[in-house]
Amino acid sequence: MRATTIHAPFDMRVEDVPDPVVQDPTDVVLRVLRACICGSDLWAYKGESARQPGQRIGHEFLGIVEAAGSEVTGFAAGDLVVAPFVWSDGTCDYCAEGLHTSCPRGGFWGSVGSDGGQGEAVRVPFADGTLVKLPADAASDDHLLTALLALSDVLGTGHHAALGAGVKPGSTVAVVGDGAVGLCGVLAAKRLGAERIIALGRHTARTDIARAFGATDVVAERGEAAEAAVRELTGGQGAHGVIEAVGTEQSMRTAVAITRDGGSIGYVGVPHGSGTGLDLSVMFDRNIALRGGVAPVRAYIPELLPDVLAGTIDPSPVFDLTVDLDGVPAGYKAMDDRTALKVLIKP
Repeated sequence: MRATTIHAPFDMRVEDVPDPVVQDPTDVVLRVLRACICGSDLWAYKGESARQPGQRIGHEFLGIVEAAGSEVTGFAAGDLVVAPFVWSDGTCDYCAEGLHTSCPRGGFWGSVGSDGGQGEAVRVPFADGTLVKLPADAASDDHLLTALLALSDVLGTGHHAALGAGVKPGSTVAVVGDGAVGLCGVLAAKRLGAERIIALGRHTARTDIARAFGATDVVAERGEAAEAAVRELTGGQGAHGVIEAVGTEQSMRTAVAITRDGGSIGYVGVPHGSGTGLDLSVMFDRNIALRGGVAPVRAYIPELLPDVLAGTIDPSPVFDLTVDLDGVPAGYKAMDDRTALKVLIKP
């Protein structure tokens, strides 16, 4: 089969690799129908997170089961399924608690020795604990498939951030970051009943999506100017909840500065670059809570799936460029150049 591999910074290739097969009785082999490029993939692309030459990449995908191991009970050939960005056994204490990302037998797609989602097929370990079945007729609905793909990562990650930020009906929420996760954070905050949603972003195409997703205000400034703008919009108090979806020192400083005393920050931006620069004494004095981390999206898919199927929430606008497998290297460049928000892959 063909799959995307990374060989060095800015060196993405689509190559012939061995076809995946059932290796363990709990495996399935899945033919990929939709995949995408994640903003976090760009850190490997730019050389800011280490990869071995030839390593697979991609952790967001859905597709059709082609073969199932002898101990798989929940899936059979022909089933349409979505895969969260981490596989998990579904039986350990962490999985039972809804923290599938801490499963001792779990792992991330594209890690050394595993398949990546940006290819024609994937071997899925612990299929019963990992995959979620989708309605069969969704396979023929291109728009719905695109919306369902967001369940593999960005929609659940935005939801995780909104929960961490303590979003509740009537609250005011600010969202730091105008990437796909930040935009899905807007969507999640609206779904959870936020009355006012302030989106921080400078790119009109992205903030237009934020408004369509439920943002009531847009702040285009950065740094101290952004902090002042949010304060002005909130009567000098700041937001009850802040979603941090970038992961830089500056973005976290901004998040702390615009949080209301007694409020919460839900952080899901993958930390990169310099340290967070958090002054814990400021957070202590102002009773600001900090919650978040790697989103256990497997725990959230059953809750979010019915709303996506019903069209109550539609995250598909975050995908603004579509490529085939041959176009994946160009898709990485487009996202790195910020000419694309999130690239959809149709193998």
